Amino acid sequence: MNNQSTKSEEAPLEGGLQSQPVQTPISQELLGEVSLSPTGEFEAGSFQTFTLIYTAGKYGIDDSGSMRVCFRFASDQSRPQFENPEAVGYTTIEASNNAILQYRYDRKGNVRPWGVTLYIKVVNGFLSEGDTITIRLGDTRKGSPGLRLQTFCEDSFEFHVLVDPIATCVYQPIWKQPVIRIVPGGPEKWIGVIPTQRKAGEKFPLKLKAVDRWGNPTNKLDTTVHLRAKGSVHGLPETVTFSPGDFVQTVHNLSVEKPGDVLIRVEDASGNCLCETNPMRVIEGPELYNFWADLHGQSEETIGTNSARKYFEFSRDLAFLDATGHQGNDFQITNAFWSKLNTLNAEFNEKDRFITLPGYEWSGNTHLGGDRNVYFPSEGRQIRRSSHALIPDKSDMHTDATTAEELFQAFEAHREDVVCFAHCGGRYADVKLAHDGRFERSMEIHSSWGTFEWLLNDAFEMGHRVGIVANSDDHKGRPGASYPGASLFGAIGGLTCLLMPELSREAIIECLRKRRHYATTGCRLLLDVRAVFPQGGTVYQDNPATGQFQKNETNRAMMGDMVQIREGKALLRVDALASAPIQRIIIKNGPHIIEEIRPYSPSELGDRICVIWEGAEYRGRFRQVIWDGEATLTGNHIVDFRPINFFNPHKKLECIDGTRLKWQALTTGNMGGFELRLREAAGGVLKLDTPLIKCEIPVKEIGYEDTIFDNSGILPRSIRIFRLPSENPHRSITIEREIDLTREKDNPIFVKLIQEDGHVAWSSPIYLFRNFPST
Repeated sequence: MNNQSTKSEEAPLEGGLQSQPVQTPISQELLGEVSLSPTGEFEAGSFQTFTLIYTAGKYGIDDSGSMRVCFRFASDQSRPQFENPEAVGYTTIEASNNAILQYRYDRKGNVRPWGVTLYIKVVNGFLSEGDTITIRLGDTRKGSPGLRLQTFCEDSFEFHVLVDPIATCVYQPIWKQPVIRIVPGGPEKWIGVIPTQRKAGEKFPLKLKAVDRWGNPTNKLDTTVHLRAKGSVHGLPETVTFSPGDFVQTVHNLSVEKPGDVLIRVEDASGNCLCETNPMRVIEGPELYNFWADLHGQSEETIGTNSARKYFEFSRDLAFLDATGHQGNDFQITNAFWSKLNTLNAEFNEKDRFITLPGYEWSGNTHLGGDRNVYFPSEGRQIRRSSHALIPDKSDMHTDATTAEELFQAFEAHREDVVCFAHCGGRYADVKLAHDGRFERSMEIHSSWGTFEWLLNDAFEMGHRVGIVANSDDHKGRPGASYPGASLFGAIGGLTCLLMPELSREAIIECLRKRRHYATTGCRLLLDVRAVFPQGGTVYQDNPATGQFQKNETNRAMMGDMVQIREGKALLRVDALASAPIQRIIIKNGPHIIEEIRPYSPSELGDRICVIWEGAEYRGRFRQVIWDGEATLTGNHIVDFRPINFFNPHKKLECIDGTRLKWQALTTGNMGGFELRLREAAGGVLKLDTPLIKCEIPVKEIGYEDTIFDNSGILPRSIRIFRLPSENPHRSITIEREIDLTREKDNPIFVKLIQEDGHVAWSSPIYLFRNFPST
């Protein structure tokens, strides 16, 4: 074959990498056309073969002209490769007239959102009208299983074809782009959701769905499930039936008459457990209710997947959220799209059912302040962009705020009613460079990009008084239920639990300003953290250092409060009701650990051991730590094993012969690992072999406290090994601890809860201090 392949995934492409395609397609007659076979619906994550044929128009493609087949940034379909005909993604490309072609793949080979690019250049010869270039994506003729499609659903997955027929480095979009639909697979996992807290006798719903192996809600169901309550739930039917086409079933008007903790078990016809709901605590009369939100994600109009309307529908109807916010990159939000977002926010906002927060992501470069989320209490507000990088209309550039400091200054100058978060996505927020506590109230320390506790520590170091939130930063059309799939995202998207008297936009803004919320890595649990100080103290709703604050004298505080205690200690009270057995609770004063508390004693330890790896390479985009490796057990035998935070079904934890495990895994600041149940609780030696850490330890030395093997770089990277009880029934815990306070500075007191299933929760700090700090 007279074709050549040049392989380079990240190397710059010849021929105008940064040139933006013309917005209005020229005629099909001049530019040519594209056909795709097959078309229709395809299961997410399935292996397929597609034949894409470009037929040259009157222009043809001149010598050194080229074409691009582009896919959206978020797509995690397998990489086209040209070397191994038996491997996944094998791709062949040929010209009908035997012109020599040069081709390569680049994840950033075109203007966003169409960045993922297959680039094809005519290097010897040319194409005349009617000549073709045939691309077989996932060519199976020599043994390849095909191209694995992206792992999430999309109504219109586009093969976005651009052509440079004149060799001018100006790429013209084909008039009619090929499109397929990506749909969910069959059910692999069931999910049930009930509220986290309710008043005795108050009505509540049960919401049920099933998801496929990649976390997509599926409607490929024809089954009846059985419901069993742990606790007395009035109105609960014995069964619920899903018919083909049903994504969700909701059971309304349930109630629990007496205080206590309940959950609902979902079973198949044989009594096997399909899932359990999150737990719910029923009390006589709560001051505040727990509402669940994912306030950060994008849709296809910027760099996400599916439309903005679908974004809001998924949040409400399939993720079972109480509130959401759309956060598109500002430099892609045109005035027309900003108007559309405002209209959608108003349409979907419904008190006591589902709340939307208007806003956007201020997406400044890292050295200018980095990513910030901006939220408004109402529609129709001025968007102050970091730039107009991808906005053709430059007429309103005078409204831009090109640095985070300028953004906060603009909010002050215009007396903006606004709430902001700092976060880490592709860019990371530099809160040492810019922060204004009047507007920026919280740090987002977990999303589908990973876990970023260092961002919170930066805030503590600078004396910033902030809350803690987690969101998805979803790009895959699944806000509130975002799974990482098979690409660079390393975690399940987070959730924020808002503590409010009612579900309304006004209550959310007030909650965010007071930092009365906690964050999780996607699970729904109850976490109540309070401080009591009988000697009395002064509680401030805003930072008293600003000179603008409300205060009141009291002897108690809750998460998010700022409290001046002139003398004496504080009593910390923690009450948690988890969605899985509790591994530990860590009480912290800023970055420092005060105490680690496990719900079991050393005498309860048994035959289970846990291996946890965690960490990130650095703060920027390429933060992944690869933990691919093996574990070998000598002098003992593995009775059972369980993976922790293995999200990609193609990268499994495998037991080879009862003495050896193999895996592929990565972390992006979050954690993963596995749990082993051993034949002999104290026998043998465990050896671990990963690219970063190689270690071994006698099993008898694995105990209550962590054995840590550290290989930290710019950020922490380590493996922890510890022992667990044979059975851990502890899903609730109540703790009281006296806290000594440092006089010279803030005491940000908060807790981090870790479950055995790998989920984590963080309370927003209670800021205790003796004297007003300087910042």
